[in-house]
Amino acid sequence: MRVLATTRVLTLQGVQYVHPVRKTEREFSVIHAHDWVNVVALTPDRELVLVRQFRYGIDTFSLEVPGGVIEAGEDPVAAGLRELQEETGFVGTGARLLGRVHPNPAIQDNRCHLVLVEGVTRQADQAWDTDEEIEVLTLPVDEAYALAHAGEITHALALNALFLFSPRWAEMKQRG
Repeated sequence: MRVLATTRVLTLQGVQYVHPVRKTEREFSVIHAHDWVNVVALTPDRELVLVRQFRYGIDTFSLEVPGGVIEAGEDPVAAGLRELQEETGFVGTGARLLGRVHPNPAIQDNRCHLVLVEGVTRQADQAWDTDEEIEVLTLPVDEAYALAHAGEITHALALNALFLFSPRWAEMKQRG
């Protein structure tokens, strides 16, 4: 492995791999980054907390669920609660892991942990990172899903979070 570039958010590595079947060898580029967390935050009124956040990669604002980088050694659920509070000022209970996904396993080695936090209410001040610009909004769950289906929510990891929350939401609606 050789380091091709290092930034504050990732390390680009050149890694030699031998194909497991053909036995050919070649260098591949691999992005090494910390794991991330994305949070499905549900209010007592059954609304989702969403953020509209400026994203430098697409040079515009993106509607998504709150989330961020998991610090080294930090528990993903604790990181989800921390990121939720920092980005939105919302705090909740009953936090649990919905699942984990690989954001782009073709070139990245990290995972995104998807956390559900229920009963969230705004109780704290926001504490954004230096480069963050965030608008916080709450929407009824079905309205958030409609925006996702209409292509208004395009962040793949936010869509993963909504996808994994979907069966629980269906159960909640069925129970009334």
